[in-house]
Amino acid sequence: MVEQRPTDTARAIAIRGLRKVYPGGVVAIRGLDLDISSGIFGLLGPNGSGKTTLMRILATLLEPTAGEATIGGHSLRRDKQAIRELLGYMPQEFGFYPFLTAYETLDYFALLSRVNNRQDREDRIQRALQRSHLSDVAHRKVGTFSGGMKQRLGIAQALLNDPRLLIVDEPTAGLDPEERVRQRNLFAELAGDRTILLSTHIVSDIATSAERLAILHQGQVLFTGTTSELLAPMQGKTWIIDIADEELSRMREEYFVAGVFRSATGMQVRVVGEGVAHPRAYQAEPTVDDAYVWTMQQKATADDLE
Repeated sequence: MVEQRPTDTARAIAIRGLRKVYPGGVVAIRGLDLDISSGIFGLLGPNGSGKTTLMRILATLLEPTAGEATIGGHSLRRDKQAIRELLGYMPQEFGFYPFLTAYETLDYFALLSRVNNRQDREDRIQRALQRSHLSDVAHRKVGTFSGGMKQRLGIAQALLNDPRLLIVDEPTAGLDPEERVRQRNLFAELAGDRTILLSTHIVSDIATSAERLAILHQGQVLFTGTTSELLAPMQGKTWIIDIADEELSRMREEYFVAGVFRSATGMQVRVVGEGVAHPRAYQAEPTVDDAYVWTMQQKATADDLE
């Protein structure tokens, strides 16, 4: 089991009964309860699960309809300015002026944050560039940056006030595998002295980065805990079956297929379920992907029975 960090009351987030209803009656978050302590905490869920809404509420950009949250002991409803001084926020979508350099971009964001002292601003910019591994391209125009470099610049702007809480929404979406690994490593480096709330629909980002996680579905928490705790109920429920191509449709009818892969002899399916009776089935170690899709499937089955 992953060792948990001691709760740091200066950084912890406590969410109680949080609810958000948009105009037209669209319910994005349904009475959500969640506790988040220091280190990397992952929010995992499909698009539309409420992750971005929750992040925007915690970043004080969106008012909840009901409920309360405290960040570092400050009320989300009453102490917004105190919370803003604690956090850095990297949204899912952000725009930079392509004709500015990375340095000029951060200087602009620092001025927007009322960092008016020139030397203080310089120190913050250099520190943010170094932490996001952009120092060597500080004076290149942002319009020449790759997608991954722009993502790192987004993180750099979120680090300008040296936040105790860093909120990051879908940081690796659209990145190539090498840049995704680089981003994960960056979060691991940054997590030593702060809380990082990482929201994504990419399971591997959470599996390799987060110490604790929550799975969200339609604005509700389906699971919260460590990855070890998520995997524990999956022991003995994950199987691999070698099949011929023409067997795939029948496999989908008989079993819950979590993955399909090509093999030297044809095809393999990864099946999740209780007691798979198939002559070519053998057990496999469960992964976070297996546990995630199984959790979502169990929820869908429960909804169908209601």
